Amino acid sequence: MALKIIFLEEFGKAFVPKKLAPNLRRYLLKAGFNEVPYKFFGVLFYISAFITTLIFIVFIYPYLKKFSLFEVYVYSFIAWAAIQLFFAALFILLVYFYLDLRIYRRTKTMEEQLPDFLQILSANLKGGMTFERALWAAIKPRFSVLGSEMAKASKKVMTGYEVSKALIELSEKYDSLMLRRTVDLVISEIESGGNVAQLIDRLVDNLKETKALKDEMSAASIAYVIFISVIVVVISPLLFALSFHLLILTLKFVGQLSVAAQKAATLPFLFSKVNINPNDFRIFSMVAIFVISLFSSLIVAIVEKGDIKGGLKYLPLYIFGSMSFFFLFMKIFTSLFGSIL
Repeated sequence: MALKIIFLEEFGKAFVPKKLAPNLRRYLLKAGFNEVPYKFFGVLFYISAFITTLIFIVFIYPYLKKFSLFEVYVYSFIAWAAIQLFFAALFILLVYFYLDLRIYRRTKTMEEQLPDFLQILSANLKGGMTFERALWAAIKPRFSVLGSEMAKASKKVMTGYEVSKALIELSEKYDSLMLRRTVDLVISEIESGGNVAQLIDRLVDNLKETKALKDEMSAASIAYVIFISVIVVVISPLLFALSFHLLILTLKFVGQLSVAAQKAATLPFLFSKVNINPNDFRIFSMVAIFVISLFSSLIVAIVEKGDIKGGLKYLPLYIFGSMSFFFLFMKIFTSLFGSIL
């Protein structure tokens, strides 16, 4: 009842164009969502409206009091619309990023489960089952993602779909070259009337060999990953923290020389005041560490996984790890140089 009062689902549907709804549903099916979460979209709308209201009242409205009433209305409308659109676009990008990452993980899970599924399918075919029946019997609870997708394809076949058409739709649903090639080979063998079980056995062997080669390549790159990790998480914060304190020492030394030079008027040179703010260098160090950690995590993801999406788990580890070491080294050097400073 409460949800109907604040119209969560209605607002969610209102901001999704009708032409976009079918494509959105297909995209959500790839991510494992059977229904379009209109209520969730309505919640995002209310959150963006609430944040916009706070920003407008706290930061923008106090500056509009000096304008006329008409100008206040115009500027308020422009500011409100700009802020609301900004947060709406931000939420859309965050949702898209989450869904894209979820689809990627589902695709990788399917590729990992594919050899075991094909092995069971081959055993069923060798037991005398037809391909349609063997496909249905090969679906097991442990094949979470692949099992649900194969179950959908099997149900289509039972309702009169051609086997080749159902499998092709499955392979085109996900961006997986492994799944697409496997489906193409199986379909060609079925249409030619060959020994499908023998082909599947060869496919299973090739898939397992490919997986073993990928694991070997990943293990060979572990030395590069460790080297980059140590440089980014430990060495880089250490150097920035040390540079910060050396900057303070240098400024203090130059300041003392400048005072001494002013007292000794006979010196043929003068020391001018150095206009460097150590806090600016501190902020620069934090920004530099963040940027270095961000791109280093992406590089490590490509080196180890071969894809940026597969290594996004390193992103918070690198950023928070390097920042934590930076503040730790800052405290250590502050205690060490405390007597000098």
